[in-house]
Amino acid sequence: MNTRRDFLQKMGASALMLQLSSVITFANTSDQIEQPYDGKILRVAIMGLGGYATRVAEAMKACTKAKLVGVISGTPSKVKDWQMKYKIPEKNCYNYDTFDQVKNNPDIDAIYVITPNALHHSHVIRVAKAGKHAICEKPMALNTKEGQEMIDACKKAKVRLLVGYRMHFEPQTLEVIRMRNAGDFGKIMFFQGQCGFKIGDPKQWRLNKALAGGGSMMDIGIYAINGARYMVGEEPVWVTAQETKTNPTIFKEGVDETIQFQLGFPSGAVASCLSSYNINHLDRFFVSGDKGFAEMQPSTGYGPIKGRTHKGELTQPITTHQTTQMDKMATIIFEDDKPVVPVDGEEGLKDLKIIEAIYQAVKTGEKVKLTA
Repeated sequence: MNTRRDFLQKMGASALMLQLSSVITFANTSDQIEQPYDGKILRVAIMGLGGYATRVAEAMKACTKAKLVGVISGTPSKVKDWQMKYKIPEKNCYNYDTFDQVKNNPDIDAIYVITPNALHHSHVIRVAKAGKHAICEKPMALNTKEGQEMIDACKKAKVRLLVGYRMHFEPQTLEVIRMRNAGDFGKIMFFQGQCGFKIGDPKQWRLNKALAGGGSMMDIGIYAINGARYMVGEEPVWVTAQETKTNPTIFKEGVDETIQFQLGFPSGAVASCLSSYNINHLDRFFVSGDKGFAEMQPSTGYGPIKGRTHKGELTQPITTHQTTQMDKMATIIFEDDKPVVPVDGEEGLKDLKIIEAIYQAVKTGEKVKLTA
């Protein structure tokens, strides 16, 4: 079945090898020799064994602070395949009916929920009730009500809720944020985010309103929303949006094909963004200030990310996003590390609020104000 992740995997397969070789080269040529990590290892079970889960599992082979130790799936054959491939013990394998029993398994610290959007809410709440830390793919939920309930459930259970925002740990992205914080771009005036591709199999769950919660906006448009926030460095205060639908057979009611949306920020900066399931070659961020600019293209693909500013090309090391993400999440959980850009449930909720406002703006044709 062709999915967005299949599409990105095909584009990123050779890039993944480049990333891994680049990381090795960087490590071998570094003047500093890193000491072997001897701290606590985050032991992770992955729930939902689809294409992206495989990418995460492969990337975790290179992790030093996190390890794949368990699986949860409704497909017995997948469980068996993963057991053999990743040497997962039988006692750490569950299905969707039995995974609540993980509460009695001391060998699993966290569960990474990589299931269709509509299942995130119930799955994360069950993870919390089992006393395990929850890592959830984006979008965190279908709406803000669900998102808040997930946050509350994890707080009540005294476990962490983290969202799979892999770009928050990507070196070139972090360099642009550092430069903005240092004032290198001056006063930020404008952001542009373009995220899109032609969707594949029309029968996939991402084109099912009940499972996906929408269309391109829930899947790929959230990158532009999130990118606008971390590159401008502010929270938007208003939204306008327009939808274009050219193929209602594939993009049924409630499943958006292409949405253009605009954001306004307290400082006066504005953002112009586009999310599409029917336009290829859209993976670009651009931020402009009165002293300089930054452009990233590709900006959110699996890699390698490429960036430049008014000062020249960005030269930060290429990393495998999911490897870095999982190692960083281990330090967040065990060491209370504070990432430059948060990846907690509250961060996920902010994006959901903006998505809801965008859909409201599309429906009403009016500017929608955002509240804190």
